[in-house]
Amino acid sequence: QVQLVESGGGLVQPGGSLRLSCAASGSGFGFNSMGWYRQAPGKERELVADISTSGNIHYPDSVKGRFGISRANAQNTVYLQMNSLKPEDTAVYYCHADRWDGRGYVEYWGQGTQVTVSS
Repeated sequence: QVQLVESGGGLVQPGGSLRLSCAASGSGFGFNSMGWYRQAPGKERELVADISTSGNIHYPDSVKGRFGISRANAQNTVYLQMNSLKPEDTAVYYCHADRWDGRGYVEYWGQGTQVTVSS
């Protein structure tokens, strides 16, 4: 059983920074991609950043240049450094990982951590 556990959310003023962490526990990892999604009230869940095992990274334009994702493969941990935060970044942030099980990709989600950007 794989669990993804996020930490690092909280309240920050506009222009501030936060660093989110996500650690996998359980067994049989071998994740393909790891990353972060977010969901604001009344909106759909959207990709924030993801990173493959080989280091390929994707960001949407809304966070490009402000957020940075990194990954420690040996520890099955992924980080999200968020700088120059804006009120519109307020959302629940979810850690995501997937892996190939021989028949298809299996997805895993964390429980979410709240990020609130407000003065």
